[in-house]
Amino acid sequence: MVDAANPFREGLTQERIPEPCTVVIFGASGDLTKRKLVPALYSLARDRMLSRCAIVGFARRPLENVFRQQMLEGVNEHARRRPVHPEMWESFSSRIHYHQGAFDQLEDYVSLKRTLEEVEKQNNIPPNRVFYLSTPPSSFGTIVRNLGAAGLVPKDGPHYARVIIEKPFGVDYESAQKLNRELYEVLDENQIYRIDHYLGKETVQNLLVFRFANAIFEPMWNNRYVDHVQITGAEALGVEGRGGYFEEAGILRDMVQNHLLQVLCLAAMEPPVAFDADSVRDEKLKVLRALRPMKTADVKNHVVRGQYTSGSVLAKRVPGYREEGGVDPQSNTETYVGLEIHIDNWRWSGVPFYLRSAKRMPKRVTEVAIHFKANPLSLFGSESVVQNILAVRIQPDEGISLNFGSKVPGPAAAVAPVSMEFRYASSFGAEPPEAYERLLLDCMLGDGTLFTRGDWVMESWKYVSAIHRGWEELGGEPATYEAGTWGPSESEAMLSRSGRAWRRP
Repeated sequence: MVDAANPFREGLTQERIPEPCTVVIFGASGDLTKRKLVPALYSLARDRMLSRCAIVGFARRPLENVFRQQMLEGVNEHARRRPVHPEMWESFSSRIHYHQGAFDQLEDYVSLKRTLEEVEKQNNIPPNRVFYLSTPPSSFGTIVRNLGAAGLVPKDGPHYARVIIEKPFGVDYESAQKLNRELYEVLDENQIYRIDHYLGKETVQNLLVFRFANAIFEPMWNNRYVDHVQITGAEALGVEGRGGYFEEAGILRDMVQNHLLQVLCLAAMEPPVAFDADSVRDEKLKVLRALRPMKTADVKNHVVRGQYTSGSVLAKRVPGYREEGGVDPQSNTETYVGLEIHIDNWRWSGVPFYLRSAKRMPKRVTEVAIHFKANPLSLFGSESVVQNILAVRIQPDEGISLNFGSKVPGPAAAVAPVSMEFRYASSFGAEPPEAYERLLLDCMLGDGTLFTRGDWVMESWKYVSAIHRGWEELGGEPATYEAGTWGPSESEAMLSRSGRAWRRP
């Protein structure tokens, strides 16, 4: 039946329904399963985007008798489609199962195979399988080797076996290279789905549609018209009890190597020859390969690392980073990074891309801001100059805004900045799907467009690891900024040298 509120949903739904399959979640006792994965699968089922889908949780703890109840609590609290529909949940939960096992014990994978065969027979599901590794990165290689040894991930055949891997995918170039080798011993690249939840966000995907479906914008998307580009990934939160993890990661590894470089590639890539996985990912890879390498002198002049001190965020007093639990009191781990990046190709030569990401900023916001060049001559006086900025807001309040100058009513030729706004919520009257909904569905469909390919991972780590080496050679401590501010003054100075300034989203 056609949805009267959205007459296009029927065709879209028919096109996007995957074959029946079973999703096996390793690390099913963890928070991600309850907060994101099962709620996402439930929302897809309730939207009739799945035909038949079984779920098998795999973890060491004995949860057989409580797993479904825990998942119900997670869906009730976190699913986009809530409250839970009783009949829908009864049908959905009847296909939720649990298998107790250890990641490093091959016999537990052999018994998992028997469990899957029983679940598939019981639910009339062919042996299409998605294995989701919601585990510490140290377990990735072990799990994949055991999946291979148990015959659970065949490369060929009428049915598929795919593996979704959560970030972080390595901590530097060498560790990512080692992990790739471990995966390729068992899997083909087309079986590996390296997930970055940023790419599941509607507004991130809309970057491609906005650029390549609208003839009025793409002709201006180059160094002839663009002065510079700013990409911001700011969080008001601190380390939130994850001081030990963040000490090892830092904001450059945690946010820039994956999320912001992905967004950079979508904003800067050339039009793909087709909208399919390899064509899109080929163009993203070309952007990374065109990045001007960071030598030690470049790191000194074009990278700012910072660390927050105590201050106030959203009217609440918060401690400095070195005062957080699990953090070394003499830590030099960066909670802020600002970068000036150059893409040495014909489209972007001479256009700096400024990236920044940080903890304890005044607000949570992620956006891409295209700053266009000024007119060569101001006809209405210097005080009337308005910089045209096209801002794509990824989170929160997803949407797009365009700033331009307009005449102020009255006899004088006064010009004032105004804005045109597009907001997802008000324009489409519906909440966009959660990122994990889109990504899980795409994996079931075999669409890797929004997942990260192995060669892209290696190029991104090559770039980021050069910055880490530069910091080691330069030594010293990070600049400081008060919590609740927009970062260290050194970052503002990096832009002011060229007459530019960071945007206040």
